[in-house]
Amino acid sequence: MLSARLGHFLDKPFGPIAKRIPFNPNILTVAGFAIMVAAAFVIPSRPGFGGFLVLLGGICDMCDGILARANGRATSFGAFLDSLLDRYSDAALFLSVAWYLADRGDHTGAFLSIGAMVGSLLVSYARARGESLGIDSHVGLLERPERIVLLILALFSGWLVPVLWVLFILTHVTVLQRAYAVWKAKK
Repeated sequence: MLSARLGHFLDKPFGPIAKRIPFNPNILTVAGFAIMVAAAFVIPSRPGFGGFLVLLGGICDMCDGILARANGRATSFGAFLDSLLDRYSDAALFLSVAWYLADRGDHTGAFLSIGAMVGSLLVSYARARGESLGIDSHVGLLERPERIVLLILALFSGWLVPVLWVLFILTHVTVLQRAYAVWKAKK
């Protein structure tokens, strides 16, 4: 939803800066992934600092595309790598939150985190599978930018379980929205 509405709105203001950055955008993709994995290791002991690292990793994830487009270095492999590492990052973060909550005896929260992780992975799968059938499946309430923003807010505020309820429900609603879009296009 955010990416559909805002698209590449930062390309224009940051494009001139990105043109001066000489390295391959895939380096930024991998750096963002490494920061997200570091966040996953930090969250069980320091959720607020973990939220800061998720924010930093999210900025890298946003900037790799800007860098690629500004320098004419957008490639199919770069898009694939970005998507693949995003899925690993999402899984690591949700498992980390589940670990944090389970360690505190909140098994419902841990279940919600794992359920939100499954929903998160299926949102991406539903889009990819729909597009492999030639159907635009870029629909739904909760794409990755929204999930990351909500997770950051939860880590900063400490409201993990209420936010996990939202993530759990809306990731699966988004999967259903994408399934419906494919069904409607192919009926």
